[in-house]
Amino acid sequence: MLNRSSGILMPIFSLPSSYGIGTMGKEAYSFVDFLKAAKQTYWQILPLGPTSYGDSPYQCLSSFAGNPYFIDLDMLVNEGLLSRSDLNEIKCDVDDIDYERIYNTRFAVLKKAAKAGILRDSSAVFHFAEENREWIYDFALYTAIKERFGMKPWYEWPEDLRKRDKMTLDNYRDMLKNEIEEIIYIQYIFYTQWKDLREYAHKSGIKIIGDMPIYVAYDSADVWASPQFFKLNEDGSPRCVAGVPPDAFTSDGQLWGNPIYDWDALKQDGYGFWIRRIGAATKFFDVIRIDHFRGLESYWEVPAEAKSAKDGCWVKGPGIEFVNMITSWFNGTEFIAEDLGVLTPEVKKLLSDSGLPGMKVLEFAFEPEEGGSAYLPHKYDVNSVCYVGTHDNDTLLGWYKNAKKSEIRFAKEYLSSGEDFADSVIKAGMRSKANLFITQMQDWLALGSEARINTPGTQVGNWRWRMKAGNANKTLANKIKKITEIYNR
Repeated sequence: MLNRSSGILMPIFSLPSSYGIGTMGKEAYSFVDFLKAAKQTYWQILPLGPTSYGDSPYQCLSSFAGNPYFIDLDMLVNEGLLSRSDLNEIKCDVDDIDYERIYNTRFAVLKKAAKAGILRDSSAVFHFAEENREWIYDFALYTAIKERFGMKPWYEWPEDLRKRDKMTLDNYRDMLKNEIEEIIYIQYIFYTQWKDLREYAHKSGIKIIGDMPIYVAYDSADVWASPQFFKLNEDGSPRCVAGVPPDAFTSDGQLWGNPIYDWDALKQDGYGFWIRRIGAATKFFDVIRIDHFRGLESYWEVPAEAKSAKDGCWVKGPGIEFVNMITSWFNGTEFIAEDLGVLTPEVKKLLSDSGLPGMKVLEFAFEPEEGGSAYLPHKYDVNSVCYVGTHDNDTLLGWYKNAKKSEIRFAKEYLSSGEDFADSVIKAGMRSKANLFITQMQDWLALGSEARINTPGTQVGNWRWRMKAGNANKTLANKIKKITEIYNR
């Protein structure tokens, strides 16, 4: 069970930098220093995988690989892999992230660094590749083929490649040998930089919380390399896809489009795919938040041809047997269950039986209802994690401006405070019984909806917020430290 503590949710991509997106460089180390000065215990981030169309970290090209965008380029200059002039054209100090610009400029620079380092670091890279052979060779081949075919998804490749004909794959491995080596080297750089940053965080008393998306992207090395674990047709097309039914976010529900697992096939294999997946996540994170935990009890399955998530139905998931398997297999790893959404008695029982801490979101707490919302702080169990809001919610000030008047009226009555409203909500979470309390960085900075990370059900304008340099300063750290100490976090 997590100890009484607190942390801050801050995506890597939102860190300041001179190159258009946050990296694992100087500002990441400075943020660790900020967390330490603020007496925080946890840094929560979003998935670290390489993103594709839509830029969502929940739709990655691989469950195992790191996002090359997060590689710090200044470090590569210091290591002699690049010259300072190589970076002149990609400097980009803008208020939000321009993913198209980064996509069009970043890989050429990284490949130049790879060409400079492959021979020099050949022994270390070989050991890295062998340690990660369960995914790295498939991912490198998938990425190289994808680039050869103009970034088309794997299900639009020629049939012999879609179906992984052995002779064809061997031919492409020979044909794309140099490209594959570069892709592996770039992953070596990512893993090396992340390992160093994580070790620095540990020495500072900071642990990393990261998300494990329940599903993987259809166009991913995961599905291409292991199609037997998904509900696919003979030609590789999905028989059904994932989503959620209509809810408070969207009246039509959400059609995610991810392929659905074949849980029977996974079970027959001893859940090896998930064991490998979580094993890779433990190289990134100290605590793993299982996204869409309720999908392990029952998941919303939508026919592939459906135009709306409303056409789906609930299907039983793997349940407590699977949850017990992963928690016992990784008994040195802490897990958080993202138990938001439609919480049936069966989902509540699964959470209770698992012993994992669930989530409480303060922005959901103040809808007036008989008996009061389960998200009101005085109702929390000790074994829970309280969030002001998650990456899918508006910022606290954005919520304050857009929430129903009845919610705000009840919130003020409940909080009984003459203080700043945002501080009152944060302090309510801090003093709750929940063992862990997490605040989005935007809420400590008192930012509005312009700083929102993601709006579920929308495809444009997400994952782009960037913190300004100097925002994570000593004055703010001292404020957070004082509140943290008052409530014994």
